[in-house]
Parts: sequence; C-alpha cells; structure tokens
Amino acid sequence: MSRVRLPHPTNHNTNGAQLRAQLPDDYGELAMRADIAVRELTKSFPRTAYLYDALLNDPRVDAHWNLSNYTTVGKLNYNDHGPIHARVTAAYAMQIMQLLAEAHTPFDVVTSGVGDLDDAHLVVLCGVMLHDIGNATHRVGHELMGVILAQPILDELLAQLYDDLEQRTLIKDFILSAIQCHDMAPPPLFMEGAVVAVADGCDMTKGRARMPFDLGKLDIHAVSALAIEEVNIRRCPLPNIPVEIEVLMSNSAGIFQVEETLIKKINATPLRNYVTVHVCSVNPEQPFEKRIVSNAMLQNGRLRPA
Repeated sequence: MSRVRLPHPTNHNTNGAQLRAQLPDDYGELAMRADIAVRELTKSFPRTAYLYDALLNDPRVDAHWNLSNYTTVGKLNYNDHGPIHARVTAAYAMQIMQLLAEAHTPFDVVTSGVGDLDDAHLVVLCGVMLHDIGNATHRVGHELMGVILAQPILDELLAQLYDDLEQRTLIKDFILSAIQCHDMAPPPLFMEGAVVAVADGCDMTKGRARMPFDLGKLDIHAVSALAIEEVNIRRCPLPNIPVEIEVLMSNSAGIFQVEETLIKKINATPLRNYVTVHVCSVNPEQPFEKRIVSNAMLQNGRLRPA
C-alpha cells in the first residue's frame, strides 16, 4: 500500500494524495541523529529498546503517523506530526530521562510499585511515540482519539513483554495517561507524562516548521518557529536542577515559540522543579538579526510571503 502523501509546497491547489512530501534536509538529518540517540540511550533498558523497534516496524503505527501528517500539515497547515516528529521527541524524552535518572528523580512507575526504571523509560518511549496518532482522525480531540487508537497496539506489543496481566494493564494505563495529557488538557500528573509533554515541546526547530511555511502559513507561530535553530538537552550546572534545555535562535521572535510551546508545559507539569530553559542567540555579536520574512502581502484573508 502506498504512503499517504502531503501537498507539494509550490502547488497549493494540487490534490495532496498525488504528490510526495518535501521535508527539509535539516529536519530529516535531525531524525537520523535522533534515532541513533534513542538506540544508544536505551541500550541498558531491554524492554524499552524492544518496544522502540516494535513501534517503528508496526504498519498500524506507520499508518497513523502518516495520516496524522496528512491531516495536520496537508489540511491545517500545521507543522510535522508524523514519523519524524515521533523519533525526534523520543530522543529528547530519552535524554531528559537519562538526566533525571542520574539525579535519582522519583518516577511514578517506580514509586507506585508498578515497575522499575526500564518500565518507566518504556512508558515514556511509548507515550511520546504515540502521542500524536489521534491527529489521523482530526486535530480536535486528538488526545483522546490517540488513547483509543493506541490501545489495540499496546495490548499486542506489551503482551510480548509482560506475562502478568495486572502489571501489563498498569503499564498501559501509564502510557495512555501520557498520550491523553501531552497537550496539557488536562496537564499530566505523573512524571512520565510530564517528560512526554516537555519532550513534545522541545521539537520546535525551523526544520519542523518549514513545510507549513512553504505551503503559505505566515503567522507568529510560523515565524517564531523559523527562528529556532537548535534545541539541546544538557546537564544543568545549577544545583538541584538536573535538566537544562538550551534553545539557540537566530531571531528574537523565537522567544514566543519558547514561551508558548515549551515553558507553559514545563510550568504546568511535575517537571517544573527539575528543568530550566536557557535561550541564547546564534552569533549575538552581529549588529542585525537574520530576517525570516522580508515581504508579505494579504491574500485571501491571510498574510503570505511575497
């Protein structure tokens, strides 16, 4: 069966099912680096590593990812919500988990007695890779639809790892909670769900925003996203804060993206006492900031690049 395809950036009137998506090279490269990072960071967690490969090779997951992208990018002019976004956010999530674990941060999967550190990583990995599949049906209510679509997949995959039905059910509940809460409606109560939500907020670089911008989207969300050059997860030098999220931007418009996409999620989750954000400009010595848009015109009720 052929892959669902997105509209071409240079032809706004063409049926999206007839054309291939043109993803930016830098975002594709980020996805490859993310895959390497996830595999490296899950080496010590065999169940988590197994689920990563199982999800990547499951045709149901792939179908949900691709139709989610067709819906969000092709129909709504939103940014990427497909397989690349899943890999990139998984890498951010595993990096955050590593730093939290090194700082002996309490995870709810462990403190509740449901599982160990491998199980906590597995919950985060599954939650972050499946969090957006509900967009396959519609953006509105995609959180709860993601819970519905994820259940048969998790029932099958988790049965290969957990013989005990009660533990398997509880692990699935934690994953479904992370999916439901990733967009803060409602905010997550569990640490694992908080990591999923914040990792999702970290994927805000210009590569992810390039496709909707090329399709004609021009608003503060698109412009601010194009100002974000890179997001890095680092060990925080401050005492008692394990994680620093470093955001490099080429234009101060990126501040809007950081506040709206990332900081709101941090402040409303159990991670608020464990994570800080450091925003800095690329080449701050330059007297002028790089322009993202030089000309724009109002067309059909919306500003578009001219």
